[in-house]
Amino acid sequence: MTVTLADVAARARVSPATVSRVLNGNYPVAASTRERVLRAVDELDYVLNGPASSLAAATSDLVGILVNDIADPFFGIMAGAAQTEISGQEGSGRAGGEKLAVVCNTGGSPERELTYLTLLQRQRAAAVVLTGGALEDPDHIAAMAAKLAKLADAGTRVVLCGRPPLPGSEAVVAALAFDNRGGGRRLTEHLLALGHRRIGYVAGPPERTTTRHRLESHRAALAAAGIDEDQSHVTVHGPYARRSGYDATLELLRRDPDLTAIVAANDTVALGACAALRDQGLRIPEDISVAGFDDLPFSVDAVPALTTVRLPLHEAGARAGRLAMGNEAPPPGGIATIGAELMARASTAPPRKG
Repeated sequence: MTVTLADVAARARVSPATVSRVLNGNYPVAASTRERVLRAVDELDYVLNGPASSLAAATSDLVGILVNDIADPFFGIMAGAAQTEISGQEGSGRAGGEKLAVVCNTGGSPERELTYLTLLQRQRAAAVVLTGGALEDPDHIAAMAAKLAKLADAGTRVVLCGRPPLPGSEAVVAALAFDNRGGGRRLTEHLLALGHRRIGYVAGPPERTTTRHRLESHRAALAAAGIDEDQSHVTVHGPYARRSGYDATLELLRRDPDLTAIVAANDTVALGACAALRDQGLRIPEDISVAGFDDLPFSVDAVPALTTVRLPLHEAGARAGRLAMGNEAPPPGGIATIGAELMARASTAPPRKG
């Protein structure tokens, strides 16, 4: 049965006029009321349709790019490259103009991610690009699969960028997945080849695919080198943030003062790790080596220059934008693995002797 605006109003316990105001954004509405209406829209999967809605008829040139944190260069680089490809297609819009690419900042919230997808669905988005690792929660995965299927059924092209394929969903045009496992393995093998055996690991949030893939490959490389003892005591999880790297490094040094190297979840975390080591009077890499991941623009300019794993973020974002616009053929099977390259620099060296 078709869900009506009146159904949404009844669920949100407001008048139909208030629902209309929230959806059209043409009149101030209290934040609590707006959230209640949007929650009802999401729960009922209400979508504006028909010629009576000028909004639905006017927004087919909209493209949504979902990011966890636009201030993080990892997401900013991908989103910027995708947006250039999307809105730079002259004459591609329905009215003869460019597509309107809108960046949606979820803050890492799964609820906000679903809300943005509902809003994009309701506004008849031409395409959606989801960037970054996925949340490994069965309920969220099921909800995402259902939501993306509805978007695809309505004609929205869905592209994943830097995110592995979503289980249970055939709605995705293409998934561009970074080789986090291969990159993580090569990074740890680099440290092992230098002679390191006591390596601390500052990991990202445990519920993210990116975190798991990088950490599992690190431990697999250690095990392959004969270092098979439990690594949990030299692993600390936290957000992908500089402060997390700083605090986690202090904790790792407390747990094992004899560490000779630290691998960080990403380059931003690695900067925090370097700061903590300097504050403890330790030299990099003479006393302890540090490595990151992603090869963000500042990595080569850090002092010392940061050993890391390069992910082609700009190239991946641009490709996602072309796929979203139908200007590039999807990869075979709809899935492409994007390679990761070890960038060995001055922040890693053989461990100190004695």
